[in-house]
Amino acid sequence: HVQLVESGGGSVQVGGSLRLSCATSGFNYGIYCMGWFRQVPGKEREGVAALYTDGSATYYADFVKDRFTIFYDNAKKTVDLQMNNLKPEDTALYFCAADLIFPPLEVRLDVGYWGQGTQVTVS
Repeated sequence: HVQLVESGGGSVQVGGSLRLSCATSGFNYGIYCMGWFRQVPGKEREGVAALYTDGSATYYADFVKDRFTIFYDNAKKTVDLQMNNLKPEDTALYFCAADLIFPPLEVRLDVGYWGQGTQVTVS
């Protein structure tokens, strides 16, 4: 039974930082591509950052470049998102996803596995 569980969300002031973490379980094969997405009520889900777990590439949406960094811990099988210099427009429900296909920031809810989300509020 595959599971993705996000943690680390919360409320933070403008300019602050948060680190989201996504724990994976139930995979009986190596996960190649993982990422973080976000969604605001009434808007479509959008890609934030993604990576290939072999370290070959990372991808960032333009609106988070130079502020967010995505990490993969191979020993723990977790993917983290370090978010710095947060802005009110970063407020959203953040989702972790695994087993993505190229292009990894494209939202394909019928592909891969998705977590339930963790709320980030910036004010």
